[in-house]
Amino acid sequence: MKKHYFFKVLLLMIPFSAFLLMSNSGGVTGAYSGSPGDGGSSCTACHSGSANLGASVSISTNIPSDGYDLDTDYTITVNSTSSSSKLGFQLIAENSSNTKVGSFIAGSGTRVSGQRITHSTPSTSGDWSFTWKSPATNEGNVTFYTAVNATNDNEGTSGDQVVLANTSVGVLGISEAKQLHFDMFPNPASENLTIQLPSGSENASITFYDYTGKIAFTQNISQTNNRVNLQHLSSGIYIVKVISDDKIGSQKFVKK
Repeated sequence: MKKHYFFKVLLLMIPFSAFLLMSNSGGVTGAYSGSPGDGGSSCTACHSGSANLGASVSISTNIPSDGYDLDTDYTITVNSTSSSSKLGFQLIAENSSNTKVGSFIAGSGTRVSGQRITHSTPSTSGDWSFTWKSPATNEGNVTFYTAVNATNDNEGTSGDQVVLANTSVGVLGISEAKQLHFDMFPNPASENLTIQLPSGSENASITFYDYTGKIAFTQNISQTNNRVNLQHLSSGIYIVKVISDDKIGSQKFVKK
């Protein structure tokens, strides 16, 4: 009887294991970047091997040396010098509080999974390029964390090598002359939000960003027409960015 039970369990585990391998070949969806915000978890949670910070993996960006600008697209590239014929990766961006910031736009061979980006198909070159949209508000220094899994292509999870890498970038400061100081009330709100522009700013465009950095909606306002209808907006936390002439300002808003 025990033998039959063991045989049945074994049969059930075969498709589960196959599903796990197939899903990882299309990228991972869990927290496996090796970042502090992910609790240091990496691909070694499933693949055998040691997660070590090594020179075989690098992260490069086209972010200027003086820092990233707000709400701007930048190209991020992950490169591995491994000789493996089948590699995968996951990458995230975190601020100094270990909070995920910005959003990703997939490139060739990659896909977005929430606030993470991963491979969509195993790579033979170990090179991936994609776009990171910087946050709409000043999040300070941002660090990109990645975990690259160089497999031995045995269709299993043993004998693989996982390597971690990270790189940090600063934020391009906005001079006081370029900052737009505005008031908005009530906050939180459920139906309407009033944006009070400072004296000298007659018109402005406002943009609501959700927690992933995607635009929820935009609207133009003025000193006399400054109420925003929120009834179509889903409950949650948003970043409100206001641009008037050559000045910019942003605040956090909660929709009830």
